[in-house]
Amino acid sequence: MIKLPDADGELTAYEPSTTPSVFVPGGPAVTSRTFFAAPHVIVDPTAGNEPYTPPVLDWEATLKYRHHIWSHGLAVSEALDTAHRGMGLGWLESSELIKRSAAEAHAVGGKIAGTAWTDQLAPGEHTLEQVIRAYEEQIEVIEGAGAQVILMASRELAAVARGPEEYADVYKRLLSQLSQPAIVHWVTAEWDPSLTGYWGSTDIDEEIKTFVSVITDNKDKVDGIKVAPLPGAREIELRRAVPEGIKTYTGDDTNYPEVIAGDDRGHSHAMMGVFDPLAPIVAAAGRKLDAGDVQGFRDLIEPTAELSMHLFEGPGMNIRFYKTGFTFLSWLSGTQDHFRMVWGEQAARSVSHLAKAYRLADGLGLFPDPELAAHRLSAFLVTNGVE
Repeated sequence: MIKLPDADGELTAYEPSTTPSVFVPGGPAVTSRTFFAAPHVIVDPTAGNEPYTPPVLDWEATLKYRHHIWSHGLAVSEALDTAHRGMGLGWLESSELIKRSAAEAHAVGGKIAGTAWTDQLAPGEHTLEQVIRAYEEQIEVIEGAGAQVILMASRELAAVARGPEEYADVYKRLLSQLSQPAIVHWVTAEWDPSLTGYWGSTDIDEEIKTFVSVITDNKDKVDGIKVAPLPGAREIELRRAVPEGIKTYTGDDTNYPEVIAGDDRGHSHAMMGVFDPLAPIVAAAGRKLDAGDVQGFRDLIEPTAELSMHLFEGPGMNIRFYKTGFTFLSWLSGTQDHFRMVWGEQAARSVSHLAKAYRLADGLGLFPDPELAAHRLSAFLVTNGVE
């Protein structure tokens, strides 16, 4: 029995599960959908990794975690925000991460995509040509490593581009150079205010209209799209608006079971941070879809939404600290040996938040060794003054 604190500071007795997870690695890759997990990075616990200092990663542990994702039959979307991109990892560290991860992927036949952004540019004003060259530099590294390109919306492009035509020209130039189709990833201003006016408008309907036009004009160079945040109903509209054959990768941390299940007019694929902690269940659910068992998929995946929403809770920019919960659950699961993070972010979530994450994950049967999970949780609680 463990006493877990809630958000009000009350302690509630909880009986941990004693049954090891049935979601074990080694099954076939999911084929009816493409599932990308965006994995976190693991730091060297003996290094500083203090706020605003260069991160020091444990490369062996970080790459081992990617093998964990591949072992469950999921793909890896590398160097996204889950890997602290823009919150500790710059392009220097991200390029090394992409190259190392891609080499590991090729060694085991894993699928991988790397994120091209423009974050190597110094703060300040830039020309349109400088932004394009920054994109091209990153694309060259990613494709040189043998990874698919995720073309991420650029803050620097948003600051300099003027009107839909300039966005269209930039994306056409970038996409035309690729050796394999890319995933075009647009984060809307709701999550990143610095991307306000992307696609040349501040009206979301006009933005989507231009976005669809760009995708349509370059459809031979586009594998798929991801737009986040985008409510389920809007995602379905977008999915139906893009040309046939273009995949829609959901990033909806609430409605992903519904949009992935789909309807008689189509379905979404997924590129999600929450598939990092949920990879074992997601893989098992995906194989239900492979077998044509939609209800079996729903039975497995729908209960995970509560944990997903909990991990991403918080007002405003607090949502950025979802990685703390991911890393905590990884430590409890035994897929890493410590609970330390880039920029000391292990302290970014409350004890009660992490205790609830444990309870929800335990209820889902996520822990391969529930005794280890309970032991580590108890040690964490005692260390934080909860007994």
